[in-house]
Amino acid sequence: MPCVKRNWMRELLLGAVSGELAAAVSLAAAELVAIAVGPQASPVTAIGGTAIDATPVEVKNWAIRHFGTSDKLVLQLGIVAALALFAAVIGVIAVHHRPAGVAGVAVFGAVGAVTAVRRPVGVWTDAFPSLVGALAGAAVLWVLAGRIHGQGPPATDDAGSPVRPVGAFDRRGFLVAASAAAAFSAVGGTVGRRLNSTDAAAVASRDSVKLPAPQSAAGRVPAGADLRIPGMQPFTTPNPSFYRVDTALTVPQVNADTWRLRIHGKGVTEPLEFSYQDLLRRPLIERDITLTCVSNEVGGPYTGNARWIGVPLAALLKEAGVRPPSAGGPADQLVARSVDGMTLGSPVETVLDGRDAMLAVGMNGEPLPFTHGFPVRMLVPGLYGYVSACKWLTDLELTTFADFDAYWVRRSWSPQAPIKTSSRIDTPRPFASLKAGPVPVAGVAWAQHRGIDKTEVRIDGGAWQAARPATEDTADTWRQWSYLWDAKPGSHRIEVRATDRTGRTQTGDRQGTVPDGSTGWHSVVVTVE
Repeated sequence: MPCVKRNWMRELLLGAVSGELAAAVSLAAAELVAIAVGPQASPVTAIGGTAIDATPVEVKNWAIRHFGTSDKLVLQLGIVAALALFAAVIGVIAVHHRPAGVAGVAVFGAVGAVTAVRRPVGVWTDAFPSLVGALAGAAVLWVLAGRIHGQGPPATDDAGSPVRPVGAFDRRGFLVAASAAAAFSAVGGTVGRRLNSTDAAAVASRDSVKLPAPQSAAGRVPAGADLRIPGMQPFTTPNPSFYRVDTALTVPQVNADTWRLRIHGKGVTEPLEFSYQDLLRRPLIERDITLTCVSNEVGGPYTGNARWIGVPLAALLKEAGVRPPSAGGPADQLVARSVDGMTLGSPVETVLDGRDAMLAVGMNGEPLPFTHGFPVRMLVPGLYGYVSACKWLTDLELTTFADFDAYWVRRSWSPQAPIKTSSRIDTPRPFASLKAGPVPVAGVAWAQHRGIDKTEVRIDGGAWQAARPATEDTADTWRQWSYLWDAKPGSHRIEVRATDRTGRTQTGDRQGTVPDGSTGWHSVVVTVE
């Protein structure tokens, strides 16, 4: 048999392609297996969730500032890009040493399996998708690498005579195997991702919900609460526009028919468990409440106002025998747990102080959207979301701040976080070009559970001028404001500040979001012609 001269450049390129195809098949197979095991077991989801948990707070804040609610998509793309690079390297290695390349695939499978099992809600079966995916990827890589320079059997004609020398590139064999791998990864990956992103039973359970009329309904939003000035956010934030900041790479889709909530822990004399229907049968309240994320920078978009329907939380806790610390109760922290393992800790004293803390089941007249916590989420007016607004709620435990640090507290955030008095300019936008003359300056201010007393505006560092306040709905909602500015030609800086009902005016000192929310006056620079 004649000697075959090796084409190193071709082997490098085809090796990289082989590695990419093996990785694609591995992910597709894992996604298909995850249909049976659960979407949380998908390697990209498991590794991505672990990456989020391990990411420093400063990096998380940077991602939220620059990518907003697309931060999770960016993370997933980053994971896939890193995997693609790794796959290309092991593909090249496999061309020269197939066992070493296969070992590289095995490492990827082991990392995915261990990561999935070690997630907060992981179980041993979550390892299956990564392991099956690794086996599929290893088999594809073994076959493809063997076709690149004849590590497989030589081709023969009908008479059994060799027509391809040993060590020669098996073009036809490689193309057939590569095409099959590409087809499987495309179809299997698409089917797997689609089925893993939609739980038919959960969707059906939400579609069948008919929210009962609340026993204590919210009044109509008062006339004048929504100024309807062009460029401003509406008083009530539509569900699709409501901000979403959480650590879930894939939105949990929980079946309300099988969902349960448990209340237990220190000072609980009567542990309780509720089904979704149990909660719907209880007296419900309806309230307008503004939520704010602690990751909201000065002037940021992560605040929204909605009309919520839910079960008063204090009533449930009192049924369980819970007393606030001021009344001798042994627990000062209420830990809420989500189905995805997230933990949030709220002060028991605050939850029981008479405010409308609730387990929300409805948002703006419909069952909670999946993205906002269906079937049940927790709300405590006046506290930042990371200590109060647990989505996809499944467990409430009474404990102490000394005994347990919730998820974000372990990452340098404050254990207790009342919302700070804040204000924002919605219009004009930064760097807007305006015409001289009357210009409406408008925005929102919030100090949940204290209420906004007044909002002031100043131009170019001059005297503070009173803005016209919109009609207040409740102390738990934001309040719009406006100021008619007689704009003169030139470049100008507009600032805003608010004062809450306790008489405290928000500080102009700039502070970042860590550890308990940003401070400072929002400002915009505009040009007037």
